[in-house]
Amino acid sequence: MAGVCVPWGGGACRLFSPIHRRSPVSSTVASLSLPDSSAMIIDDNLTAFLEILPKDLRHRLLNDSRRNQLVEVIMDLGRPPEARYLGEPGGQYLRNNEVSMEELEDAQELVGEFGADNRAGIEGTLHRISAIRNRKGFIVGLTCRVGRAVSGHIDMLYDLLHYGKSILFVGRPGVGKTTVLREIARVLSDEFQKRVVIIDTSNEIGGDGDIPHSAIGGSRRMQVPKPSLQHKVMIEAVENHMPQVIIVDEIGTEAEALACRSIAERGVMLIGTAHGEQLQNIIKNPTLSDLIGGIETVTLGDEEARARRSQKSILERKAPPTFYFLIEMRERDYWIAHQTEKSVDMLLRGRNPMVEVRRRDEEYKVVIERWKAYDGQGI
Repeated sequence: MAGVCVPWGGGACRLFSPIHRRSPVSSTVASLSLPDSSAMIIDDNLTAFLEILPKDLRHRLLNDSRRNQLVEVIMDLGRPPEARYLGEPGGQYLRNNEVSMEELEDAQELVGEFGADNRAGIEGTLHRISAIRNRKGFIVGLTCRVGRAVSGHIDMLYDLLHYGKSILFVGRPGVGKTTVLREIARVLSDEFQKRVVIIDTSNEIGGDGDIPHSAIGGSRRMQVPKPSLQHKVMIEAVENHMPQVIIVDEIGTEAEALACRSIAERGVMLIGTAHGEQLQNIIKNPTLSDLIGGIETVTLGDEEARARRSQKSILERKAPPTFYFLIEMRERDYWIAHQTEKSVDMLLRGRNPMVEVRRRDEEYKVVIERWKAYDGQGI
């Protein structure tokens, strides 16, 4: 691949060669060449997170050797509090005593008001507190999730950002989609000098409070009053603030999918996440299938059916995809990258598309394996 001239501040230009080929075999393996600043850096502001917990839990977690792997703390009324850690199935009880209503009320007072989506945050941090309510509206459970600003994930897709094409991420909850969005926002605004606007529905990307977290760099952040208004704020951002890039988390309704298409047709780069683990989940989801071009039933003539060796009624892509690339985040360090249009067409014809597997090796370096046959389960 030819080098790309990339601005690095001060009007200077560095020749960037995103791919270095190591072996010209059928499954091409490549390694990424990246700026020196791509080392993994983690900022979790754990002290602010622990302040909302009961004193005994706070003391235990502060002295926990695995606190850097802490994902969330679960506090349900009448049950012992539970901690969950990265890479460990299930959870671990933090004490034998059950959570009391008083402890839940104390935590609620420290957190502040919950939104319509039953989410709240801690101002100036990326932590997220989600509530479970009873039928009367009282909080009977809290999921206190640690938010971390992680710098270094960008090397998994740094070369793709140079195309200026829209990218959709899919993956199960907790795999790191929002963390990646946050770093993409920083890199596009600070290194690529793009005008980036984040649609931050639950304040997960930019953190709680009116001043966004420094992890998003120079990106601007628009907060959303209610989750149901996300699609309207997306259009408002384009019409009022002249962005070159729109970043949106958790695209989940037909209105949001249509807003994405409208934004893409105006020449704005989109970076987003959607509900689903694999490309097939988006294809089969009638609400979100427009993101990958939409699916329609087509009746073929006899000759065309014979030529294709298929039935007369087949499924075809209806329009160009909103997102040029689709990335399945199978694990935090194991991704499968699709060129959306080609992969969708191949899957609809019952064939396995060729994809890129992006992963980290034992030395934590990014390795790209090209022209891998995709079977929808594993590579």
